[in-house]
Amino acid sequence: MRRSGQWLHGFLDLCLLALLDEAEDYGFGLAQRLTGAGLGEVPGGTLYPALLRLQQQGWVQVTHRPSDSGPPRKYYRLTGDGRTALSRDAAGWRHFRDSLDTVLDGNGNGDGAAGDGSRSGARPGVRPGSEPGARR
Repeated sequence: MRRSGQWLHGFLDLCLLALLDEAEDYGFGLAQRLTGAGLGEVPGGTLYPALLRLQQQGWVQVTHRPSDSGPPRKYYRLTGDGRTALSRDAAGWRHFRDSLDTVLDGNGNGDGAAGDGSRSGARPGVRPGSEPGARR
């Protein structure tokens, strides 16, 4: 599904931080875990630049370890700053997710008040009776 791949770009860093908070891993292992979580396949051209970005921000530390099947692997481990970023960004994501759920559930009534799930049919910013064709 192409759309989910596009969405993943917006929160891939957060997903990687969360996975690395559970356990350190190498790139291919992280890609498999993302797929296993239902997020679809993440191509290397997307995954490795994200891991490099996290490393450059000091949120991930890299170590090289021998591999049984080829050259040494880069293992990624979350740093203390990475845990701080994870905590902050996860809270931000949850707030965004809750807001999106509000809109998708039809409670985004546009007046800033908490919705009760009912839909009045009124358009935000339009006074009742002022729409074209409204009876006066």
